[in-house]
Amino acid sequence: MQKLSLVLITHNAGGQLTACLESARGVVDDIVVVDSGSDDDTLAVAVHFGARTIRQTFLGFGAQKRLAVSQARYDWVLCLDADERLTPELSAAIRAELAAPAFAAYRVARRNQFLGRYLRHGEGYPDFNIRLFDRRLANWTEDRVHEHVISAAGAGPVGTLSGDLLHDSAESLSIYLAKQNRYTDIQADALFRQGRSASPWQLVTSPLVRFLRFYIVRKGFLDGAAGFAHIAIGSFFAFVKYAKLMERWRKKT
Repeated sequence: MQKLSLVLITHNAGGQLTACLESARGVVDDIVVVDSGSDDDTLAVAVHFGARTIRQTFLGFGAQKRLAVSQARYDWVLCLDADERLTPELSAAIRAELAAPAFAAYRVARRNQFLGRYLRHGEGYPDFNIRLFDRRLANWTEDRVHEHVISAAGAGPVGTLSGDLLHDSAESLSIYLAKQNRYTDIQADALFRQGRSASPWQLVTSPLVRFLRFYIVRKGFLDGAAGFAHIAIGSFFAFVKYAKLMERWRKKT
């Protein structure tokens, strides 16, 4: 059985961290929490579960997670956010794979909660993410937002674990909207630094294509009002991202 480290980055996550760490009991052998200045009980909760804690000013999501992975005691790492929980089926799948890993990285189906229900369609499910991997052969990208795990050349295909990763994507709608607003700031800044611009055509087509893709093609309409709201908000912020990018170019000129 491969030893496994659980790594997390946190900021004021005390209200959610207990459920996350409790779900990983019996699965992980080591816990690392890299915290970016919480002023609630996040670190106390982490210490209660035996985690090693590190304080680090926020570097951006990708860099912060890479730092956390580097501090793991073991090469096999499981990366979770504080608002995520393993289902029993996913826990069992992780243990089974670590007995004799067939892949260097594994993806999981993340089930997003929104407006009080776990979505089953649209962009809410299955929201596949690589979360279990051998850090010698895979790691997070450096992206400040929408970071993701990539495998090294020659690492082979990515495996898929059974079971779901439950994601409580927002404590409230206000928090969710504020988070999306911050993300679009980061995205617009990144695109601006790359020299990319936005056209009025993108302002129209980007949110429209996103809505049709997730609400119609991916059947988000089957999730009722919650599904509609989730996809509509995501489509609106696709518009906001490009509007902010246009604003940055106009300020420069």
